[in-house]
Amino acid sequence: MLIKRLIQLHLGLAAYGVSLALMVRANLGLDPWDVFHEGLSGRIGLSFGMTVNLVGLLVLLAWWPIRQKPGLGTVMNVLLIGTVADLTLWILPEMTDCALRAVVLVSAIGLNAIATASYIGAGLGPGPRDGLMTGLCARTGWPVGRVRLGIELVVLASGFLLGGTVGIGTVLYAVSIGPLVHWLLPRFTLKPKSTPVPAPAE
Repeated sequence: MLIKRLIQLHLGLAAYGVSLALMVRANLGLDPWDVFHEGLSGRIGLSFGMTVNLVGLLVLLAWWPIRQKPGLGTVMNVLLIGTVADLTLWILPEMTDCALRAVVLVSAIGLNAIATASYIGAGLGPGPRDGLMTGLCARTGWPVGRVRLGIELVVLASGFLLGGTVGIGTVLYAVSIGPLVHWLLPRFTLKPKSTPVPAPAE
């Protein structure tokens, strides 16, 4: 069971990195965190993917005051997603055809939802950004929706001011990713097999 969870975790994280690169190449707007990553990348001189990893590490450090504990999935999230995104961007050319960019955007959002459900469903630890959200909810007692909205509005506004790409893709991602992950997560959640309880001796 552990091997299956590890495989699903790493495939999910790799697919997540590919989905980020596809959204960048579509150039129709990124999700809030990646608007921030792209904007920050241009200011600090790191590649997009390495900026994703760096921000993940910094967010992970912010777990300490809110008493969150990382898992293997958390650490691999920091190491893999941005690395795979950079590799995919290196392979994929720039896109100019509007119809192709629209198809790539929709495909990227769908792949992102599958990837999210996959790595979360593996049950080996949340991503740094998800853990920040749940940790703040636990510490403040505020509802998840309010905390998530607050965090994403802050990173979106910051990313926009830094020069990140905001567009129709940003809106489409915002309205679709929640319902998609909600529907997919039960289908990707791996549960340990229950051990049969022996019948009592007569």
